[in-house]
Amino acid sequence: MIEIRNVTYQYSGSDQVNLSDISLTVPDGECLLLCGASGCGKTSITRLINGLIPHFYNGELSGQVTVNGHDIRSTELYDLAGIVGSVFQNPRSQFFSVDTDGEVVFGPENIGLDAAEILRRKQDIVTELNLEKLMNRSLFELSGGEKQKIACASVAALLPDIIILDEPSSNLDWDSIRDLKKIMTIWKQQGKTIIISEHRLWYLKDLIDRAVYIEGGQIAKIWDGHTFSGLSAEELARYELRPVNLEEKYIRKFSGEDSESDTAESRVESTAERSAAIHACNAVHLHDFYFSYKPRRYLFFRKKLKPKDADICDLAIPDLTVPKGKITGVIGMNGAGKSTFLRCLCGLEKSCIGTVSMDGTVYRGKAMTKKCYMVMQDVNHQLFTTSVLEEVLLSMDHPDEDAAKEILASLDLLEFVDKHPMALSGGQKQRVAIASALAAGAEILLFDEPTSGLDYRHMREVAGLLRRLSEQGRTVFVSTHDPELIGLCCDQVIRIRNGRVAAV
Repeated sequence: MIEIRNVTYQYSGSDQVNLSDISLTVPDGECLLLCGASGCGKTSITRLINGLIPHFYNGELSGQVTVNGHDIRSTELYDLAGIVGSVFQNPRSQFFSVDTDGEVVFGPENIGLDAAEILRRKQDIVTELNLEKLMNRSLFELSGGEKQKIACASVAALLPDIIILDEPSSNLDWDSIRDLKKIMTIWKQQGKTIIISEHRLWYLKDLIDRAVYIEGGQIAKIWDGHTFSGLSAEELARYELRPVNLEEKYIRKFSGEDSESDTAESRVESTAERSAAIHACNAVHLHDFYFSYKPRRYLFFRKKLKPKDADICDLAIPDLTVPKGKITGVIGMNGAGKSTFLRCLCGLEKSCIGTVSMDGTVYRGKAMTKKCYMVMQDVNHQLFTTSVLEEVLLSMDHPDEDAAKEILASLDLLEFVDKHPMALSGGQKQRVAIASALAAGAEILLFDEPTSGLDYRHMREVAGLLRRLSEQGRTVFVSTHDPELIGLCCDQVIRIRNGRVAAV
C-alpha cells in the first residue's frame, strides 16, 4: 500500500510550491491514473513514491510518504529498487548498458541473482513484451518507441510490486501502445500496483481503477475508472484533458491497417488535387535521398551510396514532392524511418546523398542545415543554456529580447524566462525547443514528435503555431503519432514504411 499524507513539496530553486497538502492512498493491486496539465505535479507525485524525492531531488518536504510500510525519508533508493520500478518519460535517462540484452538483464544482475534465474527472467519478459526483434541490438540504433519498450522490460525483470510509468506512450505508435497495454494488463493480473502519469487516455479507459486529476499541485478531482471512461470529450476538455474515446477511431487509419486510400486522408485528397495544390503554391522537391546506418567499406576514398544501392539502404526516397509553405505530416510505425527521414532532410546525416530543390535552387548536405531547423524527439539534446530566455536568444541571428519574450508568451512559457531549461517538465522542455525553432526563422522547420508529453491544451497551441508558421510561408514537416495533431493542422500526410514512402 502507498500512503501519502499531507505532503507539501517545493523544489530547490523553484519560486512556487510544486505540491500542496497532497493526501492519497493507493491500495495494493490498484491501477491509478494521474492526469492533468503539464507541470501540474503528476511527475512530482511519482517521485515521492519511488524515492527520488527527497533522495535525488533537493527541496523542502513536509508530510509523510510510506511505500509498503517503508518511510521514504529513511529508506535508501537501493532498498526501494526491488519494491518500486519506474519507467521514465525519457528512457535514455535510465539506461546503463549499450545493447538491449544487457539492459534487460542489468537489474537482475545488479541484485546478484544467479545466471539461470537471470536468463529465465529475460526470456519471460522478452516473450511477454514481444521483444524478440529488438534483442541483440544497440540501444543507440533504436527509435524512441523501441527504447521505451526496452525500458519497460528492464523494469519488469526486477519483478517489483509497484510499477510507475511516466508518460510511457508519448513516443509509441499504435501497435506499441497496444503492446504496452497488454503488459500492463498482465501486471495487473499479477496483482501489481500500477501508477501511470499520462496524457493519452484512450488505451487506459478499461484498465484503470481510479483517475486522479491534479491541478496546481493539488488533487482537484478523483473519478472511479467506470465514471472516468464515460466522460464525454466536452467534459474532459473542460479539464484540458484529451478525449477518452475520440482517438480510437483513428487507430486503424494511422497504424496502417486501413487501405492506402483511407490512410492517406488529408486536406489534399486526390492525386490531381494534390498536384494542382503543389503547382499553385510552388513546391519542395526531394530527389535521390539514400542513407544507410552501416557505411560501406572503403580503402582510400569513402564510397557514396547511389540509387542502385537502394536495397541496402535504411532510407530510400528517389523522388518526393510536397507543397511549399504547407504542413506535411510524417506518420509510420516506430522504427519505420521517420526520424531518419527528417535528419537526412535537414543535413544532419552527412553520408546521406540527396538534393532539395526550391525556387529553382538546388541544395544539398551542409547547405540544408542553414535552410532547416529541427526540433528533436529528445529535446534534452538541444537545450544548452542556463535560462529559458537565453535558449531562445541563442537561436536568433540578431538576438531580440522583446521578440523572444513574445514567442515564449505564445507558448505559455513567459513565467519561466529565468528558469533553467533542465528544471522544467518534459512538456515544458518540448515547448522551449519549439520556441527556439520559431526564433531561428528557418525556411523549413522539422518537428520530430512535437506533442509527445504535451497535454491537450498545449497540443492545440502547437497545432496553431504550426499553422501560423505555414501562413508565414514556412514549410513544415511534423513526424507524429498523434492523430489529433494531424487533423488539426496538416495539409497532407506521407507514410514512411521501412525507410520508403509508402503512401502520400
